[in-house]
Amino acid sequence: MSSLAGHGDARAGQGSAGPFTTASRVRPLGDGTFAATLPAPWTIGGKPHGGFLLAMLARVGVAAAGAGSPGADPLTVTAHFLRAPELGPVLLRTEIRKNGRQTTVVSVQLEQRGQSCVEGVVTTGRLPRERAAWSDLPNLPAEPPGNALDMASLPLASVFRLIEGCDVRLDPNGAGFLHGQTSDPPRLRLWARPRNEQVDPYFALLVGDISPPVTFNLGRFGWSPTVQLTALLRSRPAPGWLRIQVDCKAVHGPWFDADATVVDATGRLVCQARQLALSAKP
Repeated sequence: MSSLAGHGDARAGQGSAGPFTTASRVRPLGDGTFAATLPAPWTIGGKPHGGFLLAMLARVGVAAAGAGSPGADPLTVTAHFLRAPELGPVLLRTEIRKNGRQTTVVSVQLEQRGQSCVEGVVTTGRLPRERAAWSDLPNLPAEPPGNALDMASLPLASVFRLIEGCDVRLDPNGAGFLHGQTSDPPRLRLWARPRNEQVDPYFALLVGDISPPVTFNLGRFGWSPTVQLTALLRSRPAPGWLRIQVDCKAVHGPWFDADATVVDATGRLVCQARQLALSAKP
């Protein structure tokens, strides 16, 4: 698994160096610029996974804000995907847009071979530690039920390579595309956790984009590129499985939206992610 290591690595918010932490590591070069490597295991269809790129942007944003906000967490990450980067080295340029008492805002540009591939904005601050005063969350069991399908055992596994670094289970109830059905609504339920390390806010960002396209339930298979993705981190996840429900409000022409709600093992909301993407024709 490719990564850039060294004494100057930015490890803000990282725990033990498991597969995900190692792969998404970034290295500061000075003047707000960072280097990283996009590795093959964290891909979909041979292209770097959007949620993985979002997590990398968050690491860079937190590292860039670190001097003025030590110990900060990512609070929001917004990314516009201009073109899919290839595997290999990338350069990430940052600029501090705001440095306040509650939040720091950092713009991040991921470049490869002189071209801008992903442009984003990261807001950093302190995630709340207390319980939510109110929440309205999907009703999913804390752990995958016995009939949940290991994504590694499905035909999707050959395309869905990031399961090499994380364990992902899919609820077969409502996933009609697995049986050639097109009558189920575009809604999927999953559970995920990283292999050989604990969940953290960065992995929660990846999980917000971990579902197969919900339009599979409408018979729209094939490449479904994300155009824009915004994630809100709400709390630091507790150890254990993360449970995810992904809903769609409308499929209109080639466009569809996907709203992911990520809940930790204690029932606490940890991440909300919304994206606009292109679907394949049925």
